[in-house]
Amino acid sequence: MSNNEKTADELKQTVKEKYSQISEQSLDFNASSCCGAGENSDEVYNIMTDDYSKVEGYNPDADLGLGCGLPTQYAKIDEGDTVIDLGSGAGNDCFVARHEAGEKGKVIGIDFAEPMIAKARKNADKIGFNNVEFRYGDIEDMPVSDNIADVIVSNCVLNLVPDKPKVFSEISRTLKPGGHFSISDIVLVGDLPEALREDAEMYAGCVAGAIQKQKYMGHIKELGFENITIQKEKTITIPDDILAKYLSEDEMEEFKNGDTGIYSITVFAQKPADDSGEEDRNEKIEMLSDGPVCEPGSGCC
Repeated sequence: MSNNEKTADELKQTVKEKYSQISEQSLDFNASSCCGAGENSDEVYNIMTDDYSKVEGYNPDADLGLGCGLPTQYAKIDEGDTVIDLGSGAGNDCFVARHEAGEKGKVIGIDFAEPMIAKARKNADKIGFNNVEFRYGDIEDMPVSDNIADVIVSNCVLNLVPDKPKVFSEISRTLKPGGHFSISDIVLVGDLPEALREDAEMYAGCVAGAIQKQKYMGHIKELGFENITIQKEKTITIPDDILAKYLSEDEMEEFKNGDTGIYSITVFAQKPADDSGEEDRNEKIEMLSDGPVCEPGSGCC
C-alpha cells in the first residue's frame, strides 16, 4: 500500500512507532540517515541536520540528530516569552529556547512518541529546569490553551504530519495575537520518484511526507499569517547508498539530474495583532485541499 493510500491514522502510527525506536538510536546514526529512519549512509554525515554544538543552551544529551535546521536561532525569542516546540523529541530545541526565554519564561514541548517524552523529561530533570515541561499530544490537536504562546518553533516535524493545514491552524489558535513562529521543515520542488514516495521508511525519514514548497507556503498565507519570510534555505542531498535501496542506476541518474529538489527551509510568520479573523481561518482550513493554494506571482512563495 502506498503512502497516498494509507489513512492519516496509519501514517501517524508509522511515524509514532519509528520515532519510538529512533529515541534509542545514537546521534551519529540519526545524523547519517534520513531523520534516523532506515539505514545510515557511509557517504555523508549530517544529511539533514545543522550543527547545534555552538548554539547557546545546547545540551548534547537532548540532541538526537533529527532536525533539518536551527529554528530557535531565528525565532526571535525574548526573555520572559512562552515558547512551544512542536515535535520536541528529546528536548533539544526546548533547552535552547529556555536559554533565550530565561527563568521568567516558559517552554512547552509537545510530542506524541511516549519514549521521546520520557527521554526529554529525564534530560530536563538532569539540568534542573523547572520552567520547561513536556506534554504528550498530537500537534494537530495541541494540549494547550488558546492564545498562550509568544513563539512557536518546530524542527523537521510538520513534514511527518498528514494534515499540515490543521497544524498551521493549531499554531494560529495557540499563538497570542502578534505572536510568531519559526519552523524548519523539508519541502519539495518537483515530484519524488514513486519508489521514494511510497516507502514507509522514507515517510518517517522526513522525505516522502514533504509537500511542494509552493503549496507549503500557500497554506501559511491562506490561514492569515503575516510577514511570511524564508529565513534560511538549503538543499538536501540523499546519498547514493541510500537512494540505491529504492532506485535503479538509471532512475538514480534521472532523479539526480532532473528538476526535483529537496530543501530544508526555515520559515518565519506572524499571527495578526488584531485576531478578528479566527472564523475566516476556520472556514479556510476546511476548504484547503490537495490542489495548489499559492499561485505563481502571488508573493507568498
